[in-house]
Amino acid sequence: MLDIQSTPDTREIPLKKAGVKNLRYPVSIMDKASGSQSTTATVDLFVNLPHDYKGTHMSRFVEAFHRHHENLGMKQFLSMLEEIRVKLDAERAFGSMSFPFFMRKKAPVSGAESIMEYRCTYEGEVSADLQKFFLKIKVPVTTVCPCSKAISEYGAHNQRGMVTVTLQNTSLFWMEDVIELVEQSASCGLYSILKRPDEKWVTEHAYDNPRFVEDVVREVCVALKAFGKCEKPFTWFCVECENYESIHNHNAYACAEYSL
Repeated sequence: MLDIQSTPDTREIPLKKAGVKNLRYPVSIMDKASGSQSTTATVDLFVNLPHDYKGTHMSRFVEAFHRHHENLGMKQFLSMLEEIRVKLDAERAFGSMSFPFFMRKKAPVSGAESIMEYRCTYEGEVSADLQKFFLKIKVPVTTVCPCSKAISEYGAHNQRGMVTVTLQNTSLFWMEDVIELVEQSASCGLYSILKRPDEKWVTEHAYDNPRFVEDVVREVCVALKAFGKCEKPFTWFCVECENYESIHNHNAYACAEYSL
């Protein structure tokens, strides 16, 4: 049959990216507790397109992703992108995969077990002589305002916040360890189930650990620099914190980047 995509194009305009977007697919990813977990991802996959190529073969993106969807750790994600690059005879391949990551979590006093959701994203780029991989993790937290605590006689205002950590890595690490690190850097982490003794503990623990967004970002950066002790799994990272303010009609925000 006639292959229109393979016919030449004469407009002399190269495309930075061409491919598929918003592909919803079941995937299996690495899990520290049980080895792997199943979830559902939203996937974007692209290659660059030279000026003389009319189009790319969209079905080949899905075929390659399907071959890898049951084992998509960080290294396997890059291998999948390299397969796409080679199959489509491209200089570069790009991909992102966003998914909910679930962790079992026990309440701090009662030990009541529940499951927390964290939003994660893989982002990758490969060429013949380059591989880049980034992992983005969004961690919801509680923050108590240090200023409010210092000036008030009866308590302090608090709010939920969202910490977003984007990591460029060079070695294996567990997402669960990064999530716990972030929660420990805030006033307190969140839980799906809290009994009354747990609620008392969370309230008092957060009150004893007030944090501005600036504090949270700096605490996470310090912890990430020390992550893995002597090993340095992260060549670059970005930490953001956004508080959904409870006494203002705006959010508070801070961001920091670090590079080796």
